[in-house]
Amino acid sequence: MGLKGFVEGGIASIVAGASTHPLDLIKVRMQLQGESHLPNPSLQLYRPALAVNSAAVGNVSISQPRVGPISIGVRIIQSEGVAALFSGVSATMLRQTLYSTTRMGLYEIIKNKWTDKETGNLPLTSKILAGLIAGGVGAAFGNPADVAMVRMQADGRLPIDQRRNYKSVIDALSQMTKQEGVGSLWRGSALTVNRAMIVTASQLATYDQVKETILEKGVMGDGIGTHVTASFAAGFVAAVASNPIDVIKTRVMNMKVAPGAEPTYSGALDCALKTVRAEGPMALYKGFIPTISRQGPFTVVLFVTLEQVRKLFKDF
Repeated sequence: MGLKGFVEGGIASIVAGASTHPLDLIKVRMQLQGESHLPNPSLQLYRPALAVNSAAVGNVSISQPRVGPISIGVRIIQSEGVAALFSGVSATMLRQTLYSTTRMGLYEIIKNKWTDKETGNLPLTSKILAGLIAGGVGAAFGNPADVAMVRMQADGRLPIDQRRNYKSVIDALSQMTKQEGVGSLWRGSALTVNRAMIVTASQLATYDQVKETILEKGVMGDGIGTHVTASFAAGFVAAVASNPIDVIKTRVMNMKVAPGAEPTYSGALDCALKTVRAEGPMALYKGFIPTISRQGPFTVVLFVTLEQVRKLFKDF
């Protein structure tokens, strides 16, 4: 049963990750807008999803047009071609293989071990704890692929002479190791692990809880209607729970530190406090639209696929 859970979760995660990759790429592009170190201000075409309302480039303040995810997708296709929407898809598939396979399989193992054998029930708090553990372990395994994925997705927004031009996820990992050292593969890992713990706990626990409630109340049977409904709920809860740490994670990772200068943020907590003080609590929900636009479809595809894979493998 343990190995089976890893295989089922891995297949579903890879399908979900690959099919929603363009949405994730658009989300990353929006989150990276507003950085002041780009040499050409004209490259700032999109609204900075996780930055302030305007970006300062040199001594010139540039107002950012309010552009949504659809417009960004269209502009990427126009300037880079349709294939650009799948930049870094190999890294996404490796990330899902390492990260999501681990978290999905480990969650099932913990959940089955903690479930009351007589009643078959598992409290919501136990489901959340199982998700926290599984998400943390999975993220630690998948961080190298996560770093490669973000770099490959963001490469197209840089000037041609500054692009890394990784040929594949293997090439990306190889070049990063040679040029920046093995440590670069785990850059931002602390924030990645924290975010993964929150996403996994909220996503998997919510799905199981909503599905169980629907079946217990007799609202619907154990079919695709129940799976889609529970998936939508899980995707929304995961987006709400993870967006604040996603904002902090992006700001810390994008922080530019000049030699000998004091860094803008000393860490994640410092970033959160400064952000709230300067921009108010709702600043932690900047970029929520692209987050839910990606998290929603991903979660639906993930769980609907998982349920179908479980049916195929039920006799094994």
